[in-house]
Amino acid sequence: MAAPSDKLAQSLEVLKALQDEGVVAISSSSMNRTHRERLLKSGFIKEVMRGWYVPSRPDEPQGESTSWFASFWEFCSQYLTSRFGEDWCLGPEQSLSIHTGNWRLPKQLLVRSPKGGNKPTSLPYGTSMFDLRLAIPERREIETKSGMQIMSLPLALVNCSPGYFLSMPTEMRTALTMVANASEILRPLLGGHHSKVAGRLAGGFRNIGRDSIADNTVEAMRSAGYSVYENDPFEDKPSIAFTSRQVSPYVNRLRLSWAAMREPVLKHFPQVPCGPVDITEYLQDVEDLFTTDAYHSLSIEGYRISPDLIERVRSGNWDPHSSDRSHVDALAARGYWQAFQAVKESLKKVLGKNPAGSVVEEDHEKWYRALFAPSVSVGALDAKDLAGYRNHQVYIRASMHVPPKHEAVRDLMPAFFELLKTEDEPLVRAVLGHFFFVYIHPYMDGNGRIGRFLMNVLLADCGCPWTVIPVERRNEYMSALEKASVDHDIIPFAEFLRSIMVVS
Repeated sequence: MAAPSDKLAQSLEVLKALQDEGVVAISSSSMNRTHRERLLKSGFIKEVMRGWYVPSRPDEPQGESTSWFASFWEFCSQYLTSRFGEDWCLGPEQSLSIHTGNWRLPKQLLVRSPKGGNKPTSLPYGTSMFDLRLAIPERREIETKSGMQIMSLPLALVNCSPGYFLSMPTEMRTALTMVANASEILRPLLGGHHSKVAGRLAGGFRNIGRDSIADNTVEAMRSAGYSVYENDPFEDKPSIAFTSRQVSPYVNRLRLSWAAMREPVLKHFPQVPCGPVDITEYLQDVEDLFTTDAYHSLSIEGYRISPDLIERVRSGNWDPHSSDRSHVDALAARGYWQAFQAVKESLKKVLGKNPAGSVVEEDHEKWYRALFAPSVSVGALDAKDLAGYRNHQVYIRASMHVPPKHEAVRDLMPAFFELLKTEDEPLVRAVLGHFFFVYIHPYMDGNGRIGRFLMNVLLADCGCPWTVIPVERRNEYMSALEKASVDHDIIPFAEFLRSIMVVS
């Protein structure tokens, strides 16, 4: 008789074979009941709905949502294909989100299919899917991105609801900037006899400064015999100018989001009474805070850190080759200390009146390499893992925000630093600098720690003291970041940071 471990190994081989084929949505027909129950009991798969499962980690805490959120898009794609074949696509609004690079998880995914049941399907952690029994566009008007079948950009713009321009202005303006000329939008407008929609889209193009596309759209529709009355679907004008050349939608979304968030930050994070500082005293105060800062910052990330461990690591009184749990914590603490030294050098530059945005652009990769250098030294990481930004998708634990795909990071980071360098309000730089750094999540690990370093270096530019985010308020901190990432509401984050700052 096979030992229990041998039986589990057999089931894991079945699971591995499915994963090697790229299967994320595991149906009950994919493996027999014995394997399924064994893997479910051991925590290697989780039930999504009756008869459907996703892979998971056995060490994931009960009630943890990360494996589901990380599987959401691939699961939905494979599940929908298993039900409808190729006869399905997402609705226009969700299609536009994906076109503009916004892969945040929707509470309810709206799907169109002529085979739809006009009913919702409940999914884990408050998410669901609703399949509408509707005709779908011709195959040439459907695109596939990361497995999701979506409407083409022009068709989605023509079919989205007027209210979407008001509720999601950043997304809609980003989508409009992706249209190169009027011919792209005219085919679905003329084909569907959409004179009213033509007026709305023309007004939208004019709102973002694309007058030529607006004029050509109206003229072409009128020449075809339609009465078109142009109207602006947005409530206001954008505060940034768009170039005529094609720019990554990720970059345009970043620029629009920054512009939309800076005024709320100024309103809810008023100027603080921070004046000129003595550089020597400032740096000594920062050094004195190291143990406190390391304890809280590392604890926020889930490391089991004590002040005693931090002090031992700082003094070198630790075993870098230990194999117990404390080894991981000690490596993190040592890396934090080394990064802290690099950050202090950056502080000297900023306090010496070097431009703060340029300093963090030049130095942030030094902080990152220092943060993980101890792991490289003991062989836990390969040195090449510290070369540049991430090359894979990353997910944030328990978050419905999905960071931009790794291909977009190469466009986003230069744009991010350009925004830092051109922003003339130091406090806006600090608040939005921290938020957008962790929103982009340019590295596979360490983004939160570096984001907090970056915030403090930027705060030093206006003489504000080093600010420690206390682990006791971790839930409030993470909730505020989530609100800004998913709902584009920066106010809770600005108010949270203001509440923890110590000012004289």
